[in-house]
Amino acid sequence: MNAIDEPVFATARLHLDRLAGSDAPSLFAYRGDEAVARFQGWKPATIDEVEAFIARQTAQPFAVSGSWFQLAIREKAGGELLGDLGVHFPPTRDDAIEFGVSLRPDRQGRGYAREAMGAMLDQAFGPWGYRRAVGSVDPRNVASIALLRSLGFRQEAHHVEAYLFRGEWVDDVIFAMLAREWPRSG
Repeated sequence: MNAIDEPVFATARLHLDRLAGSDAPSLFAYRGDEAVARFQGWKPATIDEVEAFIARQTAQPFAVSGSWFQLAIREKAGGELLGDLGVHFPPTRDDAIEFGVSLRPDRQGRGYAREAMGAMLDQAFGPWGYRRAVGSVDPRNVASIALLRSLGFRQEAHHVEAYLFRGEWVDDVIFAMLAREWPRSG
């Protein structure tokens, strides 16, 4: 199994890297926004909670099996924080890698999430050597479903009232893609 290097990735418009302490106010502003947090498992209540989260992420090595790692999505020109992209690294490369994206409301609808996810799929199916990627989405989150479909993910399951989320039983739709299905693989 190849080691996974420190997280620094670039696309045409974006730079993806570790969150920094200076990102806390921006991260708190959009992650605390009800429209962004609606389908997210984490909605910070205070700036202190965000600062503690960033400190934990900063101390955590990249790509630890069984862990989630949040990458900052930054505008390449200027380094402004546009959002974050979570990567769940499974126990083995034979298991599916999972991704989740959050963007500031004023930066949604511009293709940033697709560009960031594309870069991560290039890594996952290329140098990192994963064979499968998945996404788990509340079916009411039409933007995330459209994103996954635009990248070539297919819907594999729809679990009805699969888990309790903020006091409500919600459905869970599973999307997946194999490395051989990613257009930029091989």
